[in-house]
Amino acid sequence: MLRNGTRGHDLASLRRLNTTVVLRALHRRSPQTLAELAAGTGLSRPTVESAVEELAAHGWAGEAEREDGERTPGRPARRFRFRVEAGRVVGADIGLHKMVLLIADLGGTVLAVHREDIDPGLGGAERLGLLREGLDAFLETHSVRRDDILARCVGVPGVVDAGGSITSHVIPEWSGVDLGRLLSDGEPGHTLVENDVNLAVLAERWQGAATLAGDVVCVLTGHRVACSLTIGGRLHRGRRGGAGELGLLPLLGMNTAQDALSWDDRRPGESEVAALARAADTGDARALAAVADFADRIAPGIAALALAVDPELVVLTGGATPLGGHLVPLIEERLRPLTLHVPRIALSTLGEQGVAIGAVRKALDQVESDLLTDSAP
Repeated sequence: MLRNGTRGHDLASLRRLNTTVVLRALHRRSPQTLAELAAGTGLSRPTVESAVEELAAHGWAGEAEREDGERTPGRPARRFRFRVEAGRVVGADIGLHKMVLLIADLGGTVLAVHREDIDPGLGGAERLGLLREGLDAFLETHSVRRDDILARCVGVPGVVDAGGSITSHVIPEWSGVDLGRLLSDGEPGHTLVENDVNLAVLAERWQGAATLAGDVVCVLTGHRVACSLTIGGRLHRGRRGGAGELGLLPLLGMNTAQDALSWDDRRPGESEVAALARAADTGDARALAAVADFADRIAPGIAALALAVDPELVVLTGGATPLGGHLVPLIEERLRPLTLHVPRIALSTLGEQGVAIGAVRKALDQVESDLLTDSAP
């Protein structure tokens, strides 16, 4: 026992706590000098210096280079930063028709992207195998070691409960399966699985159309229509992960909305929606009628959520966003007689990467939770 009555393990816990406080400060703002860290954390300079040395030894902190042209009288103070290159996260989106994979550093910068089309008739087991093989090849192509992946998150078309079990009408073979457990077998780091539209709204809140809004409804459009929402800036999943799944209610019409987007007059390599948008832009009456039909089918579900949540913003994301210039005013028009207030409607700018970007955000949240606890590093 120490003279002041503090046991050795208590002192070790205090050191870990101090180190975590410094790590949080560097993660929040980098670079910082020792003096700035001491002032910001309330710790003594020697304590901060010891914490920075420990973080550097574990690879989480490093000395920042001086900016080009920087001039300071005397010896410049050393500045330290959180090392975003200390690990990687993976965000994945695997749906019925495509797979999108992203590698990002711990600052959220996307370093590599892979996209490929998927045969919609592929079974659940084959689709899972495709995801595994795709991830392995993706990491190998970009020379990323598996041990460098601190967390991976996969977006799936289905409801994911708190235990990780999936209920999917799109890929029925995955229903009742703990996909995260299957994917994490033998893999380092956390493996998370989340509903794709939930990840889409996280992406919009992080770096999309909803960065300044707290109460947001996100509508994923395309081969299927699904909804998610944030309340007060936080994802609202519901008790079993099914909040916002209005696409399952036939009475509202969202379950057949994708049928309105069928369009045969396509150029080589052009998608149905892109061809439809091109035709609508030329004033083609049949194309404009198809877009209006799509708006008719999704507006009641959006109205139901608008009445239930009274959101600041509705974000349209997914495959139908090329129709946005025609679609947004039509939806606004159809909401007026159905709602008390028509919320602002915006189009996502994240394109086909929206769900995968949300998966990166969720993976980063897991890493930050692991790192920035009192037991880190």
